[in-house]
Amino acid sequence: MNGTPRPRPGGFPSTPQPGQQPRSPAAQTPNSARRPNVNTPLPNVPQRAVQATEQPGPWIPAHIIDPAQQRFYVASIYVALWAWKLYDFYGLAIEEDESLVSCLKWCGLDMVFFMLGVPLLDIPWLQWSTSTSFLLFVVHSALDVMLMFRIGIPVQAWFISLAGFLFDSELAISERSVKPGPILHNASLILGKQIINILPEGSAVLNPDKLSFCLNSTVTSLDLPILINQTEPTEIEFVRIDFDTSKNETITVKKGELKTLLSRARKAAKRTDPDDPLLLRYAVNKPGVYLLKRVIDKSKLEVRPRTVNAVVTKCPQARVKPTGERRCRNDLSNVELEVEGVPPLYVKYRLTVDHKPRGGSEFQNLQPDEFASPLSRHTSQALVKSGKEDVSWARSQKVTVPLNETLATGSAWEYAVEEVRDGLGNFVNLLENEEEDRQKPKVTGTYQGFEVHERPKVYFEGCNPQNPIRVAKGEKRPLPLKYASTGKGRVEAQHNVEYLFTPEADIVADGYHSANALVKQSKIKPASGKIFGQEAGLYTLKSVSTEFCEGEVLEPTSCLVQNPPEPELLLTSEDIVDKCAGNPIGLRVALDFIGTPPFLVKYTEQRKGQRAVPRHIEVGSLRGSFDLTPQSAGHYTYKFMTVSDAIYRDRPLDNVELQQDVRPPASAHFIESKHPKQACIDDYAEFDVRLIGDGPFELEYEVVHNGKRSKQTIQVEEQHYTIKTPKLKNGGEYTVALTSIVDGMKCKDTIKDEEVKVQVRHERPKAYFGLIDGKQSVMALEGRSVDLPLRLSGIGPWTLEYENLDASQKQKVHVSGANAPLAITQQGTYQLLSVRDSVCPGFIEDKASTFQVRWIARPQISIPEIPSIIFQGGKYIKDAVCEGDEDSFEIALSGNAPFEVSYTQHYKGKGKTAAPRDKDIRALSGLTTVRADTSSAGTYEYTFNKLADSRYDHSKRHFQPLTVQQTVNPLPSARFDTPGKTYSYCSRESDGEEVIPMTLEGQAPFYLEVEIKQAGIPKPELSTHRDIRTNKFDLKIEHRKLHLGVSSITIRKVRDARGCTFRPAPNGPRVQVSVHDAPTATALEERADFCVGERLSFALSGQNPFTVYYTFNGETRKASNAATTFRRLAELPGSFTVTGLRDSASDCLAPLDITKHIHSIPSVRLSGGQISSVDIHEGGNTDLHFQFEGTPPFEFTYTRSTNAARGKKSRVLEIKTEVSHEKEMFVPVQEEGTYEVVSIKDRWCGFAKPNVEGVEGRGGQKLLQY
Repeated sequence: MNGTPRPRPGGFPSTPQPGQQPRSPAAQTPNSARRPNVNTPLPNVPQRAVQATEQPGPWIPAHIIDPAQQRFYVASIYVALWAWKLYDFYGLAIEEDESLVSCLKWCGLDMVFFMLGVPLLDIPWLQWSTSTSFLLFVVHSALDVMLMFRIGIPVQAWFISLAGFLFDSELAISERSVKPGPILHNASLILGKQIINILPEGSAVLNPDKLSFCLNSTVTSLDLPILINQTEPTEIEFVRIDFDTSKNETITVKKGELKTLLSRARKAAKRTDPDDPLLLRYAVNKPGVYLLKRVIDKSKLEVRPRTVNAVVTKCPQARVKPTGERRCRNDLSNVELEVEGVPPLYVKYRLTVDHKPRGGSEFQNLQPDEFASPLSRHTSQALVKSGKEDVSWARSQKVTVPLNETLATGSAWEYAVEEVRDGLGNFVNLLENEEEDRQKPKVTGTYQGFEVHERPKVYFEGCNPQNPIRVAKGEKRPLPLKYASTGKGRVEAQHNVEYLFTPEADIVADGYHSANALVKQSKIKPASGKIFGQEAGLYTLKSVSTEFCEGEVLEPTSCLVQNPPEPELLLTSEDIVDKCAGNPIGLRVALDFIGTPPFLVKYTEQRKGQRAVPRHIEVGSLRGSFDLTPQSAGHYTYKFMTVSDAIYRDRPLDNVELQQDVRPPASAHFIESKHPKQACIDDYAEFDVRLIGDGPFELEYEVVHNGKRSKQTIQVEEQHYTIKTPKLKNGGEYTVALTSIVDGMKCKDTIKDEEVKVQVRHERPKAYFGLIDGKQSVMALEGRSVDLPLRLSGIGPWTLEYENLDASQKQKVHVSGANAPLAITQQGTYQLLSVRDSVCPGFIEDKASTFQVRWIARPQISIPEIPSIIFQGGKYIKDAVCEGDEDSFEIALSGNAPFEVSYTQHYKGKGKTAAPRDKDIRALSGLTTVRADTSSAGTYEYTFNKLADSRYDHSKRHFQPLTVQQTVNPLPSARFDTPGKTYSYCSRESDGEEVIPMTLEGQAPFYLEVEIKQAGIPKPELSTHRDIRTNKFDLKIEHRKLHLGVSSITIRKVRDARGCTFRPAPNGPRVQVSVHDAPTATALEERADFCVGERLSFALSGQNPFTVYYTFNGETRKASNAATTFRRLAELPGSFTVTGLRDSASDCLAPLDITKHIHSIPSVRLSGGQISSVDIHEGGNTDLHFQFEGTPPFEFTYTRSTNAARGKKSRVLEIKTEVSHEKEMFVPVQEEGTYEVVSIKDRWCGFAKPNVEGVEGRGGQKLLQY
């Protein structure tokens, strides 16, 4: 091989030249060997040239490894490095990650390979220059960066595809390698195909769009559509079934007429292809059921028509039956809708009240009673199969719908029909177009409007048989008729009032009308019309109405009218004469009346020679009298002019006149002034009287008080007399009047206007106690004088007698003032016994006769009874407290604040006793607090020995000392058994962790708080431990309170069963806890439901490699994972739960509970999973049979494509999506094509065929969310 040409530096070896001579065999070195592919030796190079160009050989001698083999090995290493590099890149692509470490690793390996390795070996044909090596290194480093950082270039996709092809397998949940392709693209999930072929024959369809038709007065004819396909008919035969007779009528359309129909159809369709369907329109003008019986094409063959019919009926109509234009309030609307058409009918109407929409309603399924219509169960196109069925159901029927609503509001009501529809779907809109500027006139009969009138009401106001109206004879008076209505006010229109009248003489005994009562009517207006009661009798309202409405008569319905008699006067008189002298002194006139009281009589009094003086007298009853007694002597004439009563006024009196001659009698009068005199109760009064006439006299007087008269008669000899009254027992005004006098001739005269008055005090002197602060009681300091308020009435001074009921002591005092105080010095209940003023004795008011005087209580001290303090052994025992705790107790003080209390504190500890300490308290209220001493454990006693308040000083005689005793318990303690030791923990709780032993002193159970302080965290954590029942305790810290690193644990607080709490000093003994971070796993996707074929991915944190513990379908598994992402392919359905994770940093096993549910992919079978072919005629149909596997509901998409012809690709015509809640479904179809399912979804997952035309998405499965 030494003869191998040496390449030039940086180049390839030169091609041998033709002019060179072959080398001599002798010139070959002993080490040279013939290559198998070299037949002739190369010519020798001149010796000088060989010496001049000779260089060192390969680093590995050629006799050891041939240079060609060395090149092969270098190429193999290069390919192996690229395979390794692509493997790393594939892992990063799968994990969607990037790696700087891998990039640096491959850059380093490429540098070693290209810059050091290959140049050092110095292999022929691989002897690169430095610039070439560096260029190769730069290119490969750029490729390393692109691959390890997943920079998007087309090469990446090529490498991934290549790597996926070479390494298309990954770990599944069962910890075995599986290929995801067969799972993701399982073609067996969707199987089956059905091909439907339409036989090539012509067809004719009547009413292909299944429309409904109707005729009415405006639409007298219509066109029936006939769809023909691939045929040119020459004759069409219809059958019309009459609704009324059910007889068949055959209608034949001949060739000539068909040509016209075909020509019109082609023009309307604007198509030139003769194979395109045509729509013929045949005009009909009679209602009935039309069937396409026979169609003959131009080849004289009969085209099979489809069984579809056209029903032509009378168009539905509705109207509002007229019922009048007037209604009354609270009547029923009494409106009827008359609907006519093919049942079941639908009608909609609206109601307007006072030109405002009030709403409306609609009625559905209207049909006559006992009428059965197949429209209630089927569509109209399945109602007639042939010409023999009964079609009477399609006759127009009339249905009346009553509308009754109470007319409670509004005045203008209007009902209007809006729309009507029959059972076949024929629809008529009767509503006017309100949006247009010019409204269409309403269709006659489709609306009904009427006006609602108020009903009148009448009654008598202020008149009934018990309270009649009295009317003078010959006069008329309007009856008090009151008008009202059902609305807010009365109806102003004319009222027709009908009433009964019975004359007063004919009224029956029970006050009702007689049988011959008259019925009268009056037409009156409330504003001006009236009913007058001129005749006496009973008037009873019978009815009332207006022009439109009947009204209501309210109570009272009757009014009694009476004609009282006219007033008349009858006078009788007698002389009032002096019986002794026989001289007239006046007239006594008696009056007898006829009429209605009260009466007024007017007369004149005239003394002879003087003018007449008008006078009058009022009499309240039918009889009366009065005296005419002038004071002066003379001749008097009295003329009575008129008389009036309650009904009649100033009725004249004819020739009613009285005359008399008068001579005055003897008289007497008081001498003293007539000013009232003052007197006391039970006293006497005296008056002087002068008498005129011839004595002796007999004087009569009377004493009047409170309407009572007391007459007295005395004999008087002299012309002067003093009248002494009886004892005046009542207060008030007394009148003493002289009434008559008899002179010596025994002539008696009446004395007028001679009287005097006496004012008697209304009450006797009275005494009672007043109030102090609103009470008749008072509290005072013991031993001091108290002034009780007295209240006296009368004229002072008073003499008062009282008694102390508590001490049974009576006393009398003289009081000068009406409100003078009564001074006492003893407590008790004081009662007033008697009182007398300067004139009369008085009385004591019972309700205020006593007054209570009590001493203000001296201060007292007590301990409130509460559960924490009990009285035992003559002292109060207070609940024990802890040493150093703040404690106190309350003392209750009664008396007058502020209080001054003194007490002595005694202490007795364990083995020691302190000297007593005296303390003072000044309390401002009745409840004060004494601070207890708890500085040392032991027994404390507090003895209260002095008490004073703002009113009383301390008094040993009135005070009883009391004692309060309390025990102070010592504080508990806690300590670590090994302070300063460091304990190890995991960041998550696991079995076998260390505990921290502690010792507790005190009375169990204990409550412990420890403080956990982490370096760098200012706020410490607290760990609480309760119900520690032993003095030895193993402390275990909650993991949620520990942080990574070293934490310091100190005792913060300990409390024993006595409730005593001990808090150690902040810098006390402590222990250390070293916390190691436990690995964690987090699901990369939050959803809990996955499908078979999807990947379960979890992010792992900690020190790799990891050990993952999980269960699948109840089987426990363990997997090692070197990366920070744990990923498994879901190859089977089931429940997957990650239960634990362990990393390589520590022995901490982190418990986990991450559960994912894996659901199977649904499948569907069309035609049992086979490819089937079905041939049907035009208009025929068949069913697609789908069978599902999975969890309902199922949503699947299937396509209808053109039936594939040879050499042509099938084209998708239609895509449909259906939903099935069962595992089997039939879908009827009648169109030609190839049907196949392209996607299937159930409740959880879905699958779709890839690359299906017109179907969005890609193949594979996907978790669905319902």
